[in-house]
Amino acid sequence: MPVISVDQTITLALSVKDRHASAQWYENLLGFAVLYHADDAGWSELRTNTPGVSLGLGEHTQPAPGNCVPVFGIADLDSARRLLEHHGVTFDGPTDVVEGMVKTATFYDPDGNALMLAQDLTEGGA
Repeated sequence: MPVISVDQTITLALSVKDRHASAQWYENLLGFAVLYHADDAGWSELRTNTPGVSLGLGEHTQPAPGNCVPVFGIADLDSARRLLEHHGVTFDGPTDVVEGMVKTATFYDPDGNALMLAQDLTEGGA
């Protein structure tokens, strides 16, 4: 039985130099559709052709190719974080909040792989 209950969405987060150029590449070559560009947050998100799976593009001056972070949607990040921490899970610093948009927390599996929880804070969100 799982300790926390993630929803039926996953975002694969990639590190890129230019989100807009990368988004265009994914649109033109893989048929993905831009959901939005959050320029203030340095983030773009695309709908893939797989239900419930999106691609997130985080803009970085020095991207880390091959470093993909699965981002699991969750209804109550704070409760989930407390439960995971209770079971010894290590988090990478405090929870990040972009008011009116999203709340995120990065954590690590036993082998040091980065994973992230994300709670939608938009009006239409969970």
